[in-house]
Amino acid sequence: MDILSSQADGILTLEFNRPERKNAITGAMYQALADALKAADADPAVRAIIIQGKPEIFTAGNDLEDFLRNAPQPGVDNSDRPVFQFMRALHGCAKPVVAAVAGAAVGIGTTLLMHCDLVYCADNARFSMPFTQLGLCPEYASSLLFPQIAGQARAQEKLLLGEAFSAAEALEMGLVARILPAAELNAYARAQAAKLVALPAASIRTSKMLIKRSRQAAIDDTMAIENQHFAAMLNGAEAKEAFTAFFEKRKPDFSKFD
Repeated sequence: MDILSSQADGILTLEFNRPERKNAITGAMYQALADALKAADADPAVRAIIIQGKPEIFTAGNDLEDFLRNAPQPGVDNSDRPVFQFMRALHGCAKPVVAAVAGAAVGIGTTLLMHCDLVYCADNARFSMPFTQLGLCPEYASSLLFPQIAGQARAQEKLLLGEAFSAAEALEMGLVARILPAAELNAYARAQAAKLVALPAASIRTSKMLIKRSRQAAIDDTMAIENQHFAAMLNGAEAKEAFTAFFEKRKPDFSKFD
């Protein structure tokens, strides 16, 4: 299975399990994640959730072939798409979500971390949001949340250039709370989740709600605006050049576009 799901001791663990494709995420994987999060939120036996990848790779982001076959369309309600269901379920999850990131976290692999409650990474972690490099724009409230996390100057550098940054930079900017040796990451994340499980569940849920409350409406509004622009740009000439160049294994040429 491309998403491994296991539940024990009050913790639901969801793991990207497609290492042969660098854990690139398909629509079916997004749907599995969305369904698992919604079920966990309604299950009193689940008191904390962990999202993790493999020691060498968190996720390379969207599986581009699958993504382009099921691309969002401009001017259409795309809220039923599996990726939107997943991000809505993650953003709206009342229970604490812990992320453990080793290796590369590309695109949505970094974006989703902004909606988790505790984020830890291995010393081999690399983060990137290469939306502009693909002729696209930020997604799922990253244009709002990342400046709040990293500060305006650093966020603009990472979002506009789309270049990868290290675990040390992620810690300095506040995207992650701690860096661990790769061999210790998952055990540490599980120990932190176990601490959450041992605390009063209602207290954790209420505290999480209050922490997020002041920006809830802004996140929802930003997600909607970003998704409109994202869908329109995905069907534009620059994105077509970027994706064509990717599949042809060449450098894209954006010089002919205004």
